[in-house]
Amino acid sequence: MDRIIISGGTALRGTVRVSGSKNAALPILMTALLTDEPITLRNIPRLRDVATALKLLAGLGVQSRWQGEEELWLHCPALVQDEAPYDLVKTMRASFLVLGPLLARAGHARVSTPGGCAIGARPVNLHIAGIRALGARVRLRHGYVEAHCERLAGGRVWLDAPSVGATENVMMAAVLARGTTTIENAAREPEVQDLARMLNAMGGRVRGAGSHVVEIEGVERLRGVAHEVIPDRIEAGSFMIAAAITGGDILVERAPFEHLEAVIAKLEECGAVVRREGGGLRVSRRAALLPVEVRTLPYPGFPTDLQAQMMALLTQARGTSVITETIFESRFSHALELIRMGADIVIKGATAVVRGPSRLSGAPVMASDLRASMGLILAGLAAENTTELSRVYHLDRGYEAIEKKLGALGASIERVDR
Repeated sequence: MDRIIISGGTALRGTVRVSGSKNAALPILMTALLTDEPITLRNIPRLRDVATALKLLAGLGVQSRWQGEEELWLHCPALVQDEAPYDLVKTMRASFLVLGPLLARAGHARVSTPGGCAIGARPVNLHIAGIRALGARVRLRHGYVEAHCERLAGGRVWLDAPSVGATENVMMAAVLARGTTTIENAAREPEVQDLARMLNAMGGRVRGAGSHVVEIEGVERLRGVAHEVIPDRIEAGSFMIAAAITGGDILVERAPFEHLEAVIAKLEECGAVVRREGGGLRVSRRAALLPVEVRTLPYPGFPTDLQAQMMALLTQARGTSVITETIFESRFSHALELIRMGADIVIKGATAVVRGPSRLSGAPVMASDLRASMGLILAGLAAENTTELSRVYHLDRGYEAIEKKLGALGASIERVDR
């Protein structure tokens, strides 16, 4: 399998362009199931997860083709089946987002329970409770969720936790339901808001996205549209942290400032300099890094998807930092790899205590999930000697051409096939 080799010690400088948001693109791809008219999506990243989603959609009857590097055309004139099989869903839990659209269009769906990153159980009970509130009959058999309803009806959906996936699944189910649906304790993430914009452009009636209460007034049909996906705030944050950990100076083009306020606040608290420039953010660091306390929270709090990257950065801060992970219970596996590189980290339940600055030394390390892989790359950029990262297929799920982008900033990084 491929490995990524990093020789650290270089301050990264230059300009990098942020790709389209993976976490926004995946649910928006699923909206192709909601209409028999073509849709065109722009700013779609070329990622393993996008390829998996297109393969899944093809099996359901969605035709697709790339129109240039970042534009996709999709068309589902008719569904050919209502099943999302285990062999695809197990590789990417976002595949479970076909449940709502299939139910809305066909009145029935059979979807495997999902897999994905090994960062916690992340059960689908909130999704199931949501569609049940819309009148669906649901049962779990042999690892599949089987749901039926001649036509969904609007209802009140209370989410026990503000789950992004459950909010999106219920929104897509409710958009063609009879009557009005209210989702309470809904997720507020920018990716949820982007899905709402897509649904509304298609003729849906979604109000309140970005707040804790989302209302969806069902319509009879949706039309085909063109839509541009928002930039990826997690990729942008990763490049911002790369500037800080290497003591460099990077202009992150198209970094969505309004989606990164919690990240900017913590980087500035650490001693990084962040300023808006053009349509992006310039990040630099000239003084020693300072320790901070970080608590991951649902948006607009500090994102769990940048926790591993922030941990790598804090190994270089002078003093004791504390990271508390409140979203996923098993998301500290990268800490063990950082310790192998020389980091001083102690895990106590949902809290990591990071003492620095540590003199990191390059070592063979293994990625356990998507964001952990980026955290280890950042550590490798700051380490002495050479770091060899394996299991980079995790990285390819969410970062587009990352070694090329970092290389253009001056990093000594290459992908090898071994």
